Amino acid sequence: MTKPAIDQMQEVAIAEIATGDPHRIRLVVQKLAKGWPEEKALTLCFALTAAASHFEDLMRPTGRMQDAAAKAYKMAALVAADVLAIEAMGLAPARARDLLIYWKRVDPYFLHPEGRK
Repeated sequence: MTKPAIDQMQEVAIAEIATGDPHRIRLVVQKLAKGWPEEKALTLCFALTAAASHFEDLMRPTGRMQDAAAKAYKMAALVAADVLAIEAMGLAPARARDLLIYWKRVDPYFLHPEGRK
């Protein structure tokens, strides 16, 4: 029996966030969108938020993991804003594949993490 997509996505997010590497944390958003293109785009937000919460629950309130969790929350918020923009254009519910198209045309933040911080 295979795990539901949301569980798989959360596991990927946890693994990438655990590195503490801001580059990999930003790339995880792209990785999730490419790995599950048919999932609702807000599922990415949920996976990132759940992963960040996981680290907050397990780690001390300060330190590298706390910083990584904060970055994951930020990424979830940015993805949610992109979802809102896509849906405001009439494409609802937005899918992960729609995020990839949006990022190519409008905002490449998650496609080229080395370009912005």
